[in-house]
Amino acid sequence: MTGPDRSTVGGVVLAAGDSSRYGDDNKLLASVDGAPLVRHVAEAACASGLDDAVVIVGHEAEAVGAALDGFSLSVRYNDDYAEGQSTSVRCGVAFARENGWDAAVFLLGDMPFVSPETVDRIVAAYRAGEGAIVVPRRDGQRGNPVLFDRRYFDALADVSGDRGGRDLIENEDGVRFLDVDDPGVRRDVDTEADLRDATE
Repeated sequence: MTGPDRSTVGGVVLAAGDSSRYGDDNKLLASVDGAPLVRHVAEAACASGLDDAVVIVGHEAEAVGAALDGFSLSVRYNDDYAEGQSTSVRCGVAFARENGWDAAVFLLGDMPFVSPETVDRIVAAYRAGEGAIVVPRRDGQRGNPVLFDRRYFDALADVSGDRGGRDLIENEDGVRFLDVDDPGVRRDVDTEADLRDATE
């Protein structure tokens, strides 16, 4: 039997939303340090030790996909992205199953400041058997990205709306909260003001 230390762990970047709170523009394409916001998230996934990565796109899929040019990752279109984040989670789970992943790290496309080292720490905690769900925490507050073992793939595929995996984090045993010194796990960009505050 394959042990946790040799498990296959991939990353799912959720980048299909329509940025409704951001205004007329797509926040995932907004510039952060000279590059589209979503590109920073993909870079964190690819620069980490993840075995594989996929970006789930939907709204303005062609433009978001173009922003990821040059990265070694897959892109999957979510036909149902307008129905909420859970549909993109479902797409990510399907990709993980197709590719034999033992666990998936879900990275949010609007959180560009997470470091690759944080992703690696999350994966290392999982491979060390510390938890089947690994959640980063900073200053006592939980953040993202979050890792889920494949035993939760069925439950993740059944969520609806924009809940994502929060119910599992709140109700399941085996959750490991990993304290990190990375402000990026709590910094998302929902509005233009958020982006200004984050980059000033």
